[in-house]
Amino acid sequence: MKIGGTPYRTIWPESDGAVGIIDQTRLPHAFETLKLATLEDAAHAIRIMQVRGAPLIGVTAAYGLALAVRADASDGGLESAAKTLAATRPTAVNLAWALNEMLQILRPLAPAERVAAAFAKAAELADDDVETCRRIGAHGKAIIEEIAGKHDRTLNILTHCNAGWLACVDWGTALSPIYQAHDAGIPVHVWVDETRPRNQGAALTAFELGAHGVPHTVIADNAGGHLMQHGDVDLCIVGCDRLAAAGDAANKIGTYLKALAAKDNGVPFYFALPLSTIDWTLSDGVRDIPIEERDARELTHMTGRAESGDIVTVQVTAPGSAGANPAFDVTPARLITGIITERGVSPASREGLASTYPEYARTA
Repeated sequence: MKIGGTPYRTIWPESDGAVGIIDQTRLPHAFETLKLATLEDAAHAIRIMQVRGAPLIGVTAAYGLALAVRADASDGGLESAAKTLAATRPTAVNLAWALNEMLQILRPLAPAERVAAAFAKAAELADDDVETCRRIGAHGKAIIEEIAGKHDRTLNILTHCNAGWLACVDWGTALSPIYQAHDAGIPVHVWVDETRPRNQGAALTAFELGAHGVPHTVIADNAGGHLMQHGDVDLCIVGCDRLAAAGDAANKIGTYLKALAAKDNGVPFYFALPLSTIDWTLSDGVRDIPIEERDARELTHMTGRAESGDIVTVQVTAPGSAGANPAFDVTPARLITGIITERGVSPASREGLASTYPEYARTA
């Protein structure tokens, strides 16, 4: 995707051996890039959400392990680094998946062989993510085309949080179908939930849709149900941080409420995600998916651009009030129309996912 006409991925190897990222905590008011040079840099970037989104977290962890191996390629160093990275974000299963992919390659190798192999594998995972997201977009575009064919007007699509190219290496998951539909000339308009408390919709989704020229409107989180009641939403597509084997889906807090409103109003509700987001070990997502509890300051304070042009952080709650900040909720499979994957559209059920990924379902 492009910013100011320049193509970017969200993560890339630098010529000096570091790893470059876009600092997403500075968007949309400032576009800044950073270099990750150590394991600690990568873990910090994941933890404070300079990089975020399940697929990008996984690839960043892979590069973080490569940086760690360059400093200490011993068996102990490798295992310690993997544990450090695994502890940064508990909900997004792509993190553990990517680390496992790296460890399968690196553990059998002699320490002297690990550095080159680690960087090569991390680059492979990044390239694979780009192609996976492109294919997710192609399958989702077919859904948009079908619904658009029933209407002689612009199609209104609602999304929650950010599951675009900023959440992946490129293209995105939930936004990839929208980008491909827009590029194909299908008239689409996106309702962008602000997505409190971190405002990833208002800050990140709106930023990248605007950069690509996709018509969109930012709305308050609680406006979605009203718009659905009045026929102003034709389709919902969201991303996913962990999908249980039976089809329950964890995503940014507030997704479950949108799915309830969509069900009540007959609006199709899709999750878009790659294989790496499926946790085959979990059956009951509502009960078993771990939900990250983040710093209450993300809720009690907001950052934005003041009229002076300065970027400032202000408190929005009453002094002394406590804040609770669960970062995700889980949408039960019964509320999900379908799962858009790189292999096609699957029912949100154990049987549906098993038919889409038979070789993985057999090991569940």
